Amino acid sequence: MMAEATPPVPEPGENMGKPLPRYEARAKVTGEPLYADDLQLPNPAIALFVTSGIARGRILQIDTAAADALPGVLKIYTHLNAPRREVTKHYTEGGYVSDSAVPLGGPDIVNDGQIVAVVVAEDFATARDAAHRIAIRYEERSPSATFGSAGAATIQPDALAAKSKKAGDFAGAYAAAPVKIDAEYSTPTMHHNPIELFSTAAAWNGERLTVHEPSQFVWQLKNGVASALGIDPENVEVRDPFVGGAFGSKGMMTQRSPLIAAIARDLRRPIRNVVLRDQGFTLATYRAETRHRLQLGATRDGKLTALSHEGWEVTSRQDDYSVAGIEATTEMYACPNIASKVSLVKADRNTPGFMRSPPETPYMYALEAAMDEMAAALAMDPVEFRRINDTKVSPVTGAPYTSRSLMECYDRAAATFGWNRRKAEPMATREGDWLIGYGCATACYPTSMMAATARAILTPSGRVEIQIAAHDVGTGAYTAMQQIAARELGVDPRMVSVRMGDTAYPPGPVAGGSMTTASAGSAVKLVCDKLKQRLGGALPSGRELEQAFDRLGTRRIEEYAEWTPPGQGKEAVQALYKGQMGGGGGAEGGKPKPLMYAFGAEFAEVRIHRLTREIRVPRLTGAFAGGHIVNPRTARSQYLGGMIWGLGQALLEQTELDELRGRYINDNLAEYLVAVNADVPEVDIIMVPEVDSQVNPLGVKGIGELANVGTAAAIANAVYNATGKRIRDLPVTMDKLLDVPA
Repeated sequence: MMAEATPPVPEPGENMGKPLPRYEARAKVTGEPLYADDLQLPNPAIALFVTSGIARGRILQIDTAAADALPGVLKIYTHLNAPRREVTKHYTEGGYVSDSAVPLGGPDIVNDGQIVAVVVAEDFATARDAAHRIAIRYEERSPSATFGSAGAATIQPDALAAKSKKAGDFAGAYAAAPVKIDAEYSTPTMHHNPIELFSTAAAWNGERLTVHEPSQFVWQLKNGVASALGIDPENVEVRDPFVGGAFGSKGMMTQRSPLIAAIARDLRRPIRNVVLRDQGFTLATYRAETRHRLQLGATRDGKLTALSHEGWEVTSRQDDYSVAGIEATTEMYACPNIASKVSLVKADRNTPGFMRSPPETPYMYALEAAMDEMAAALAMDPVEFRRINDTKVSPVTGAPYTSRSLMECYDRAAATFGWNRRKAEPMATREGDWLIGYGCATACYPTSMMAATARAILTPSGRVEIQIAAHDVGTGAYTAMQQIAARELGVDPRMVSVRMGDTAYPPGPVAGGSMTTASAGSAVKLVCDKLKQRLGGALPSGRELEQAFDRLGTRRIEEYAEWTPPGQGKEAVQALYKGQMGGGGGAEGGKPKPLMYAFGAEFAEVRIHRLTREIRVPRLTGAFAGGHIVNPRTARSQYLGGMIWGLGQALLEQTELDELRGRYINDNLAEYLVAVNADVPEVDIIMVPEVDSQVNPLGVKGIGELANVGTAAAIANAVYNATGKRIRDLPVTMDKLLDVPA
């Protein structure tokens, strides 16, 4: 018998906080204005982007006469009259932008959907009408669109070479291995498509600039806009109280922001721009397509003896962005002989960027699919194969994991899922016309942290206000900060208000890398500790608190704190104020850093119709260990969403590319398929209690990006169990199963 489904509001287990409702729940369901584009500006004009109809070439002529003649059109900007901006580098090169190609910087076209004009009008309808009246004549050149395209160049920058992990003698061990596999896998281009569209609004008041924009790092945007416009960052404020979905696409400043701010300065009027849904495919980052070659060698009793992971990623001509997930895959299992390498394929595309669990999602898919193939070659249960190769130390450096509850996750998830009912032989389980398969895979995510600062204000009434320019991208960060402060101060959470997403507050970390709770939460804990120290080590209540204020001769107590991860110092906080990531901690005493990871085990049941090849996923089960869980309710929501997104990666999501023209085809929500709750009727989430006192003062690991890492491999492995066919190239679609015997 399978265990009963886990409840929507989970009971907290050991080392877990209370499942409090979301801080902003009422505001969201009642439609209160929360987002950047909701914030008011006085009498804004509307800016609309016109984007290129080719992927590579040059503008020969651009005629705006018909558009200029429309009543209500204020000005049309092209490369011939573009407002001045300073050139800024890609953020990986010490700059601020996510794509270094400058819109309206000249007549050259370097990728599809590049901004070639900006229409500014009194209203959107007029701007759209004018945009359609602009006539552009191009000199078109053949683009290099992707892997294998003529002119696409394969390179391995020094930064990528430095990430390669090696141990022992892979070539010799692989040649001698009694059992081996050599397989290739691929993942396609995928786009974020957050519900909240990308937007920028800018208004000047003398030399001061206010920007309203959905951002995962407002202090980076503040400094980036200032750098591009050549002004003092002190004169820029960015406001964005809530983000309506991002997943990496709003992580770093794009070239759109300083362009809109420069137009507002030129016209001396507030400007509002919303990027249209199809434009978001080329004016924001995306997950690059990847290819992988996995070579595994093992003894007949299942011990890995050799592992090689080689990856290739598509990127733009102008930037060397990469994710290089070999840092996770080479550390995952015990193996004495390891080799790895990642190369970039330079193509005529816009620069890719972060997309939820950027390195782990494509690279762990390839590893976990290969692990399933090896288990089949060994005639071994896939869970037991992973158990045999579980490790408590890095196989590359020997550094220990601070905690690793992977097999506990497998045991809990397998029991709930009913893994013991799985038949190892493919196509052995049927129900009517449906072929049934079970699959599993490992999920992992590193515990990333950044420096963070926070301010706390206490009044005689006992009310506390926490200020930190961190971000809530739909994950429940407001709720987590409220709970952390309430616990540290010993007060009712309803007495704590939280202010975030505004550069008027001290800087917090980027809302990426699942680091907000660990980083911002540590700063909040520290500033609350400082508040208590001002009051003798504990927060009095009622009349005693009022008397304490009387003794201090004030009606307001304010404290500020800076927190840095282990191995980082004051320079990390200084980098934060400059809108930069800062450096990670290095080895201490010549010893390699301990490995800090959250882990999970994911199981999937698939059903494939023997005649139509329809693919259904009736249930998913995931067990996850992420250290201290501040709020089980919001944590469950993150795990649930991650697994459903992983289902989309496995079966639905793919940005179709016209390889001849280098242009995206399905740049809309009608044809770009996104998984929703109805696509998987049952999802069981199990939170495995775990204590890790080494990662940070809260014992928190990142969980937001963990759950979608293993889902695609679990589903693809289940498809093999159902049909006997390996689908190594995502997504798994009906046409790839047509040759399965009925």
